[in-house]
Amino acid sequence: MELTWYDLHHSELNVQQLHDILALRNRVFIVEQQCAYEDIDGQDLARDNRHIFALGEGRILACARILTPENANSPVKIGRVIVTSEARGLQLGYRLMERVLESCEQYWPERQQFLSAQAHLQRFYACMGFKPQGEVYLEDNIPHIDMMK
Repeated sequence: MELTWYDLHHSELNVQQLHDILALRNRVFIVEQQCAYEDIDGQDLARDNRHIFALGEGRILACARILTPENANSPVKIGRVIVTSEARGLQLGYRLMERVLESCEQYWPERQQFLSAQAHLQRFYACMGFKPQGEVYLEDNIPHIDMMK
């Protein structure tokens, strides 16, 4: 499957792209995972935050969000990492995270990267160089663990 990858500052997103990203996050995080929470948190269009996504067969198949560090000592925060159910098993998660980490290094060189991983994905993120920080905790009734690279 041929993919087109995007790494866009939020101001570069068009309305359709933003809609599709939010719709995908809603479908996976809220409906598929049966977790009622406010995904639209004011961060998608803030500061120098970025959106990484892969478009294939006319739709977004994988996406993630990168949040600008809060201050000079803060890490870059990676979140909202998704691969659509129909594209799982195609190694898109690894490819997506490679793009995310490249973007972090390009826009915030030599900064640590932080993410709050769903606990069952800890091994996946460890393969990308992330190390657990602290213990597993519940976030929106789903076990998570903080990880840093």
